[in-house]
Parts: sequence; C-alpha cells; structure tokens
Amino acid sequence: MKKVSDFIGRNMAWIVLIIAAMALFLPGTCLWIQTKWINYLLMIVMFGMGLTMKLSDFAVVFKRPGNVIIGCAAQFIIMPLLAFLLGKGFSLNNELLVGVILVGTCPGGTSSNVITYLSKGDTALSVGMTSINTLLAPFLTPLLTYLYLRTSVSVDVKAMFISIIQVVIVPIGLGLLINRLFGEHTQKISDALPVVSVTAICLIVASVVSHNSEKILSTGLIIFAVVILHNLLGYLCGYLIGVLFKMDLPRKKAVAIEIGMQNSGLATSLAGSAFPDLAMATVPGAIFSVWHNISGAILAGWFNRKQKE
Repeated sequence: MKKVSDFIGRNMAWIVLIIAAMALFLPGTCLWIQTKWINYLLMIVMFGMGLTMKLSDFAVVFKRPGNVIIGCAAQFIIMPLLAFLLGKGFSLNNELLVGVILVGTCPGGTSSNVITYLSKGDTALSVGMTSINTLLAPFLTPLLTYLYLRTSVSVDVKAMFISIIQVVIVPIGLGLLINRLFGEHTQKISDALPVVSVTAICLIVASVVSHNSEKILSTGLIIFAVVILHNLLGYLCGYLIGVLFKMDLPRKKAVAIEIGMQNSGLATSLAGSAFPDLAMATVPGAIFSVWHNISGAILAGWFNRKQKE
C-alpha cells in the first residue's frame, strides 16, 4: 500500500489532469458521479487530514507566531484581492466572478503541505498556516466573500458559515480526536490515506467538470487564464512576502506555496451550496483543482533545482 501511495503522491498532478480531461471531453463517462456527493467527498478528504494531524502540529504557532500570522494575513488579503482584480479586469460575468472570488477567499488546501514537503520547504510552518487558516475560514471566508460580492450578487453568509463548519471543521475535528485517542490504530492505516484523499479529489473534479463540460468549453480561454494567473501571482506574492520579511529559503517556499494553493474543493462545494442558482460558479474551483496540482508539482521541481544552485 505504501508503494501505491507513494506512486499516487508523485503523480497526483497527472492523475487529476487525466481525470479532468476525460470528464471534459467525454463527460458521459463521469456523469454517474452526482454533484450532491461533493460535500461528502470533501468531508472524507478533511477527515483524512484530521487523522494525520496531532496537537503538536500546532506547536509552530506558539514557537514562531510571527511567521504564521504573516502567512495567514497574506493568505486572506492577497488571494481574495487578486481574485477580485482579475475577475473585474477580465470582465467575468457574475457566475464566474462568484467562483473566482470563492477560490480566493477559501483557505489554503492540504495539497500545499505535500508540495511544501516535496519542495524541501518548511513543512511545519506550512501545516501550521493551513491549520490556522482552516480554523479561521468559517468566519473570514463568508465575510470576505460578502465584502467583495455584495454589489454583484446576494451572499448568504450564514449558509456559508454553516457549510464550512459541517464540511471542514467537524470532519477535521473528528479525525484529530480519533488520532488522539486511537493513534496506534490510525498509524496502521496512514499509508492508505493518500489513496483515499486523491480518489475523493478526482471524483470531485470529475463530477464538477463532467456536469459543466459544455459551459467550461463555452467560456473559452478567459476563465483558464484567470485561474492560472490567480495561482501563479499567489506564488509570486507569497515568495515576495517572504523576501520582505527576510525569511530563510525554506520559509519563503512554505509561504509562497501556502498562498498560491487554495482549497478549491471547498470553493466548489460552497459554490454549489451557497449559490445554487449560479451553475457556472463551480467552474473556477474545478479548473483550479486541476491546475494548482500541476503548477505545484512544477514549482516543487524548480525550487529543488534552485536549492542545488
């Protein structure tokens, strides 16, 4: 199982890309995956994240609070602002704008921890930032979404708050509790968790892309350009934040990756639950889910080459 998990971890970007391409160009192969399953699939991913976490993962928050605060503040300032500026700059319609803003206002995703590890970055800092950002998300994600979209669409802040609690906080909390009480047993299944998480992520991507394939293709290259720029500018701004605050290279990597890689699965889930009448709002999150895994893998390779120079 460990060999299978390692293989999937190394090739996650390509696996997600192949699934997304199949769902886009051969949607009939994936239409059996219902969109109503997305929340449950995301809960599985979050529960798996909780099972791998320990209270000691939060130690970095107390040992290096300055770095965590800088990373978390940058996360919720830079990515929502970039999303808004890109959405308005490319004149996206309200449905796509909602999706892009949701990607920007969501916390960093668990993929950032994996990519930081592969990049030989400060993994402890990455986990600390992801953990705190996730805990802040029920409050900041609905608030920021409202602030940026209040003049464009109606935002149900309460529904978003409840959805994040149900889909993110509760599963992670349960996983953390179970790992705390039955750590010896959870260690035995730890090798299988990457397989389960990647499978759930692929099913989420396949569901969203297949059910919206015509709409994704009809948007042309604009939404792809916005999503790619959002992600790449997030990496760049995160790295420059590290330079500004004179962090060492491993910390610069962690901050850059944490800011650039978003919990786009949550963005997709929120688009479907909080904005049910805006079908296209799920598209940016689906595209981001595919793209940031590819760009993250490329960035990890570039960071490793840079370290050897």
